[in-house]
Amino acid sequence: MPASGPQRLGRKRALPSCPNPLFLQWLTELRDEAREKGQKIHYTYQKAISSLNKYPLPLQNAKEAKILQNFGDGICKILDEKLQRYQRENGPDAPIHTLPKGAPPPGRPDNNSLAPSRKRNVPGDHGKEAAAGGGRKKKREYVPQKRSGGYAVLLTLYRQSQIPDSKGYMFKLELQAEAQTLCDKSFTMPELGSKYTAWSSVSTLIQKNLVVKTHNPARYSLTEEGLALSERLDSVETRNDDTAGPEKDRNHERDREREAGSPGVVDLTGGDEEEDEEEENRIQPMERAKCVAQLRTEVDATSCTQATSRKPTGVCLLPGTYDIILCVDFIETTGGSHHRKQDLVKELQRNAVNFDVRKLNVGDFLWVARQKVAPVPGQLRPPAGRELVFDYIIERKRMDDLCGSIIDGRFREQKFRLKRCGLRRPIYLVEECGSAAAHQSLPEATLQQAIVNTQVVDGFFVKRVQDVRESAAYLTIMTRQLTKLYQNRTLVCRSRELEGDGGSVEEGRGIPSCSLISFAEFNQGAVKNKCQTVREVFARQLMQISGLSGDKAAAILEQYSTPRSLLTAYERCSSEAEKEKLLASIRCGKLKRNLGPALSRTIYQLYCTPGPLS
Repeated sequence: MPASGPQRLGRKRALPSCPNPLFLQWLTELRDEAREKGQKIHYTYQKAISSLNKYPLPLQNAKEAKILQNFGDGICKILDEKLQRYQRENGPDAPIHTLPKGAPPPGRPDNNSLAPSRKRNVPGDHGKEAAAGGGRKKKREYVPQKRSGGYAVLLTLYRQSQIPDSKGYMFKLELQAEAQTLCDKSFTMPELGSKYTAWSSVSTLIQKNLVVKTHNPARYSLTEEGLALSERLDSVETRNDDTAGPEKDRNHERDREREAGSPGVVDLTGGDEEEDEEEENRIQPMERAKCVAQLRTEVDATSCTQATSRKPTGVCLLPGTYDIILCVDFIETTGGSHHRKQDLVKELQRNAVNFDVRKLNVGDFLWVARQKVAPVPGQLRPPAGRELVFDYIIERKRMDDLCGSIIDGRFREQKFRLKRCGLRRPIYLVEECGSAAAHQSLPEATLQQAIVNTQVVDGFFVKRVQDVRESAAYLTIMTRQLTKLYQNRTLVCRSRELEGDGGSVEEGRGIPSCSLISFAEFNQGAVKNKCQTVREVFARQLMQISGLSGDKAAAILEQYSTPRSLLTAYERCSSEAEKEKLLASIRCGKLKRNLGPALSRTIYQLYCTPGPLS
């Protein structure tokens, strides 16, 4: 091989410094601050920093930076405001192309460390230098700020995992209730002028691989990294509690004496930390006793005692403290036949029905008990009242909509989702519109049979009306009847995650249920495109087969919960005939009839035929 040429040794050419170090420093601080808060805008700041580093000319103001890539109106406005503040503090002739004396140099665009002014101490790492070989800084470990949402969630999950016989995970509602005492912000109500709550930090914990979210309803548990970090946080928290000494005990004793004193005495020197911590799950002792007493006298004593003692303690709405409101899905008021939908709104207004238009993830109409709240001095809008959902939900169908939903498969899916939405009294409101059924693409007999099956087989209550006016009249009567039925009753919030969807004791005795789920939990649990388990996807697959209803799919799932278990059962069969009849003897529905050989053969062909089906 020919000898290689002489190797040149020399110093690398130094990169030219940025002629706009002040702008670069401000962008670096913005990027690091956004990254610390878990905001995705830090990627935008990073791109702007890269563009500014490549620009060789000095800028006189931020407006000139609009010619650069990734510099929009928002970034330029922020930089101009910082520039004006800088000139007010240092004079209008202060140099803007050099950093002030003593200021730290701006970070490199790939610097992952936090800005010097925003560094925090990491528990257990005091005094350590985050330096690696070659002078490069080690990537900083994420540690949530004390009393923040992420801090409270990690500590709560860790302490729950240390309990003997712990289940190893927590549902959202119980996690929020337990973590609220460790956090200064509310997990459910955003602060004034913000749309974020303390629960928003959970997405950062999942992104940092500290918390894992599984199943449906969602279960939250710690990863190995999260367990190590939360253990350190708990040790620091315990050490701080131990070093507080007797003074802390005396303060707690004074607080308890103050709480036991006259309610008319207000301590103006105290903070509002305790009030914020217990905002979502606090019931005053006198109100709690009154709530339990009324529940025992009005409803069944056993069921109501359980309702008030379950966790989370949740909401208790006493008689006279709430309004009953009809909720209308916004689809029922906009789009499509706009004039006909507006007729419904006008009829409800004419009947003096108290209604609210909002997005419902399942159903078209339902009723909520909304807590009455008084305006807060200094705020334009009163705080949002808590809402509990009554067990009545209505799906409205015109004949043309019923026909279309049967053809495209929405009809069975909607009934399936209504059954598992958590409300026990689903209603189908069918508008027949005279002889409109005779002009549909399906025979009128088929549509009438579908309506009868909805009532007899699926167990829905079906109400037939002729037009929009009769629909509004039925909604009006239902609203007035619910108001009369619940006007003297105390309502208690129950958790669908912790208690299941079964009927209550008082409802079984003909007494209306006073244990209701919150509207937020109901609407979130009814999201159509949320993550689904293998069992749920398998059920939806089976229901696409003609003649296979929800009851039949549920019966199959009791024995074969996943496609893998069904395929394993087929592999154990010795012959083709045995495979075709594998599911024929499964009993379905209230009458416990066999699934039958025809459906059994169809399912076998669907899952075991290689290649396309003929």
